[in-house]
Amino acid sequence: MIHDLQIALLSIFPAMVILAGLRDMTSYTIPNWISFGTLLAFFPTAFALGLPLPVIGINLTVGLVALILGMGMFALGWIGGGDAKLFAAAGVWLGYPSFIGFTMITAIAGGLLAVGLLGMRSLWVRRYVVGGPPWFERLTTHGENVPYGVAIAAGALFAYPASALMQAFTPSL
Repeated sequence: MIHDLQIALLSIFPAMVILAGLRDMTSYTIPNWISFGTLLAFFPTAFALGLPLPVIGINLTVGLVALILGMGMFALGWIGGGDAKLFAAAGVWLGYPSFIGFTMITAIAGGLLAVGLLGMRSLWVRRYVVGGPPWFERLTTHGENVPYGVAIAAGALFAYPASALMQAFTPSL
């Protein structure tokens, strides 16, 4: 019974970052309820898995550092406000040292996403996407932003298995 609860709670984070990435890709926004819900869901998950209080403190500190970094990137115009909040919520769930891999994969995924969108936005490719769904046409429109929530989701999903939360889970065999 407790393992089922732990699995359900551990599933919240990947579901929320996938949802955030999809919302960002289709609407260029990440609603606050996704980031705040992700953050709040950390606490029952950590307690259900018996995460020690010092580890919870480290994860919260990582989230604060991620929020500061996200606010800096937002101030520089590199990411949107929703991306910064999702980045911070992911930092809380991932903790240290998973946050390091998360930031590296997020940066790589963001670069690949930007290059892919540049290719899709080129004049010779753009003519083939006219008539698609409005969100896809917007993705391929020259001058549009990059939905960085997609890269954050990729980095989060990559780093999550190494997080303290996932390491605390011991499935019954």
